[in-house]
Amino acid sequence: MINAGDIVAGRYRVIKHVGRGGMQEVFKAHDEVLGIDVALKTPQPGQATRRFASSARIAAMVNHHDVAKTLDYFEDGAAYLIEEFIEGETLEDKSAKFGFLDPHLAARVLHHLAKGVAASHRAGVIHRDLKPSNVMTARGVNLHNLKITDFGIATLTEEVFDEAAKSGDLTRSTSGTVKGALPFMAPEMMFRKPGENPEFPIDIWSVGAMMFKLLTGEYPFGVYLDAAVNVRNRERKPWPAFMTTNAQFAPLARELQALVDSCLQYEPGDRPKADELVSRCQQLCYLSVDREEGTVSNLIQNGYSGFADGEREGVFFSMESVYGHEQPDPNKNKHVCFSSFPGSPRRRAHPVLVLKT
Repeated sequence: MINAGDIVAGRYRVIKHVGRGGMQEVFKAHDEVLGIDVALKTPQPGQATRRFASSARIAAMVNHHDVAKTLDYFEDGAAYLIEEFIEGETLEDKSAKFGFLDPHLAARVLHHLAKGVAASHRAGVIHRDLKPSNVMTARGVNLHNLKITDFGIATLTEEVFDEAAKSGDLTRSTSGTVKGALPFMAPEMMFRKPGENPEFPIDIWSVGAMMFKLLTGEYPFGVYLDAAVNVRNRERKPWPAFMTTNAQFAPLARELQALVDSCLQYEPGDRPKADELVSRCQQLCYLSVDREEGTVSNLIQNGYSGFADGEREGVFFSMESVYGHEQPDPNKNKHVCFSSFPGSPRRRAHPVLVLKT
């Protein structure tokens, strides 16, 4: 049992418990030697650890600003992995706040995800468990400092999936790790047989499934066994109409849909490689201006436009700049996020997105 204040390996002072995954406990700790905060991770009781060290050594080869850096591995009564600590929230947390992302914000997220995955693939590392809860971002509505985490347990994850596959039907596994991964799991991973080793395209599928969820608020194939059934039957949810009804957002939305569609090809060889996905993201034209949160104060011109109180000062917005199927309203849907640009007498907000929380 690890408690706040404990010193692990004579170096890492535990600050607090910050999370629990399907296979590991995660603590915020302070490295007394380097003077920095780190994430200290250790497998939960009963989880296989014999390949944890090998996985950590492989993950340490990945060095990219969109990947949480693996810093250390050691055994001190148990196996421990030390990783870069990211203060913030997961993309899963963000989904609860946003519901769905507008195309500009989603394009930025996809671009960074693709770059992180490409860096890992060039180092020969397959994540195998890419999902929103394994991607960290800064707090707030900007989604800055995006970092893919848990490359350091890639091989451990493979062991869990291997063990589940021995039952003859991985999709019926009771493992929390497997169940949590299913909505984002590639078909060749989902229906693998013992001894089969799906490779790099499984991460590309997972990126596509994550982006579908972030763009629509829905899982592309459902969850748990529904996901498995729908993947096998090739029955994916359609793109919602709201993505392309507004002419200001439709072109970028369609480009993102095409990219996600390419990632969610059922045959692994039909999916783009990570470097190709990065190149295609570089061709996207999206706004990367900072976002802020605000509250709608009133509407004017028969509801065609309005004002919102932002973090700096009030802004003016037109309903044509609103993305999604809900419009801002001071009596409901009043919590919004937006980018703002110079204007007189008020700054102009675009795009505007109604937040769920």
